[in-house]
Amino acid sequence: MWLVLAAVLVFFMQAGFAMVEAGLTRAKNACNIMMKNLMDFCLGCLAFWAIGYALMYGESGNRLIGWDSSLLFLGSAANAQDFGLSAFWLFQVVFAATAATIVSGAMAERTKFSGYMVYSVLISAIIYPIAGHWIWGDGGWLAHLGMRDFAGSTVVHSVGAWAALAGAIVIGPRIGKYGPNGEVKPIPGHNLPLATLGVFILWFGWFGFNPGSTLAAVDGLAHVAVTTCLAASAGGAAATFTTWLRFGKPDLTMALNGVLAGLVGITAPCASVSTGGAVLIGLIAGILVVFAILFVETKLKIDDPVGAISVHGICGAWGTLSIGLFGQHAIDAQFWDEADAIQNGLFYGGGVHQLLIQLLGVAAVFAFTLVLAFGVFFIISKTVGLRVTAEEEMAGLDVGEHGNEAYADFTQYTDSPTNA
Repeated sequence: MWLVLAAVLVFFMQAGFAMVEAGLTRAKNACNIMMKNLMDFCLGCLAFWAIGYALMYGESGNRLIGWDSSLLFLGSAANAQDFGLSAFWLFQVVFAATAATIVSGAMAERTKFSGYMVYSVLISAIIYPIAGHWIWGDGGWLAHLGMRDFAGSTVVHSVGAWAALAGAIVIGPRIGKYGPNGEVKPIPGHNLPLATLGVFILWFGWFGFNPGSTLAAVDGLAHVAVTTCLAASAGGAAATFTTWLRFGKPDLTMALNGVLAGLVGITAPCASVSTGGAVLIGLIAGILVVFAILFVETKLKIDDPVGAISVHGICGAWGTLSIGLFGQHAIDAQFWDEADAIQNGLFYGGGVHQLLIQLLGVAAVFAFTLVLAFGVFFIISKTVGLRVTAEEEMAGLDVGEHGNEAYADFTQYTDSPTNA
């Protein structure tokens, strides 16, 4: 019951992602954002049912790829009677959809819908399951080495973010984002209340994401919920004060991303750190995300409208590494056999052993996902097509791609003709 309930909470996060991405982009692309978030789950669910689950959790004994043909399409009639399998699959498919939907925000406002659907299927069927097998699957090579990622800072969030990075590089920035000399031109989102609602929905859903990863209603579940809440709060506060000090005003969009940064950062270590450790992890994530967003936008010249690469990639890596710094064997042992619990982190006298294992895992998943996703996006761009025409982009993807308007019969009046 707890696993099914947690899966439902994580499923509701799709609505949160849709609200955040729509709110932080322009009104003329809101329907397109909604369609991509809807199809991420519809197509991703079918792809994970057909092949992804068998690749991720098949007991093949292979440390690189799991495989069990009896799990294709969830297998036989006997599997249908396995209620534990059904609950676990449901919990895992919502994680797969989360990894896929992260990409839509980073590539928003210029991606061809048909090309995007091809990618959405491939990440749920192949990219996410293979990376997931390494860390969560039976006999995965990183799991064998002792890497820990309790709820998916790397498995879910960084996989989605590194794929988003590849897609954003291949597709290029939006028209008007950069001037002739490379200067950054802001393109404000059209509805910050909607984005704020989305963050609250995501925060709510994260109480299924992290505590649900206990896979049962065990005593330690409450500790995971507490560390999750504290890190999110610390991340939001840190990002707020960072922008206040740097720019003279507390920026709402950065504060929202700070909350998400704290949540992403605590996702891996939520069952391995104390409440104090969770606050420190969230604080660092909230500061880190501000400078990461600025670096990606101004130095790398990568156009990421919602900051997904920084929130889910950089802070996902930070959260995974933080286990090697703040992790405590005694806390981790609540959720694992004593022999399988992590070693103490660097700041608790455990040396660098766990930290180096975490670093290896972060680097391996980064390299695998970036290279494979780059190849996928490049092939899509040369075949189906990845980017809409300049005319469609200027007019908005809602009309050009879907024949819809998000705000029909609504006119925005302004005194500034440049913002009309």
